[in-house]
Amino acid sequence: MKYDLNLFPAFMALMEERSVTRAADRLGITQPALSNALNRLRETFRDPLFIRQRYGIAPTEFAESIAPTIATALRQFDDLVLTQQEFHPEKADRLFTIAPNSYVEIVLMPLLVARLREEAPGIRLRMTPFGSDLTESGIMSGTTSLALGRMVDPPDNLVVQHLMDEGLACVVRVDHPDVQDSIDRAQYERLRHVNVLPSGRLRAGLYQALDRQGLRRKVAVSVTHFLAVPEMIAVTDYCATLPRLICHGFARDSRLKVLPAPVDLGTFPVEMAWHVRYRQDAAHRWLRSVVADLGKELHQRSLES
Repeated sequence: MKYDLNLFPAFMALMEERSVTRAADRLGITQPALSNALNRLRETFRDPLFIRQRYGIAPTEFAESIAPTIATALRQFDDLVLTQQEFHPEKADRLFTIAPNSYVEIVLMPLLVARLREEAPGIRLRMTPFGSDLTESGIMSGTTSLALGRMVDPPDNLVVQHLMDEGLACVVRVDHPDVQDSIDRAQYERLRHVNVLPSGRLRAGLYQALDRQGLRRKVAVSVTHFLAVPEMIAVTDYCATLPRLICHGFARDSRLKVLPAPVDLGTFPVEMAWHVRYRQDAAHRWLRSVVADLGKELHQRSLES
């Protein structure tokens, strides 16, 4: 029996995207071309495979049943080809899309850009929002190369690697009338606070850490990004509780000072995730190794800060 292997990536794109438009964009082809591929798939398998719904498409029961086999076959083909390829970072010309959470975007991404400039100047990065969950980041469909942050309940088609653990500290203005070289529990609870509401699990992690210690905060103002904090702190008597390396960066501002948290608030993990299709991709493996090295470097900095 003759069949076209090029049809199977189209099948998986439709299976994962559940949208002809998004699947065509992912494959870099037109919608009519993808519709033609779907018609040929239907002829091959003698099944509708995907049914139109109000929002996108839904796979048939048969499509659901064959998807794992096709995914495995494509992954084996990828592994066969990619393991034979050599990668030379200094000669590479490639675009990677990365979804960092707000913490990683400030702390790790500048280091990664600097490393690539020195070792792989032809590699370009495009950053996309991490979002409130992994679906929004594009990592689950494979359109995003790496997600960097905290991965909660990742699906089976993602590989997750732990990069580092990070702790928390406090920042106040340097001439604060009530805070000298430390903050005790009573002071912390009397102060008014700037609260950061980033997307994802960083927010939940801080609330959980405070709850575990029975520590209360009087939140005066909430902002959506770490970079809004310095100006808020510099002109008020407020306090902010932030990741240590964020505070370490803010300490370069002469208007601010960084202090240990009044109690041990524990740590939170920083992780890297990628779609299984990139497991044997030589360029992707090299990029992951660079990110992992930077994670080790940052972990040491966090311990020293």
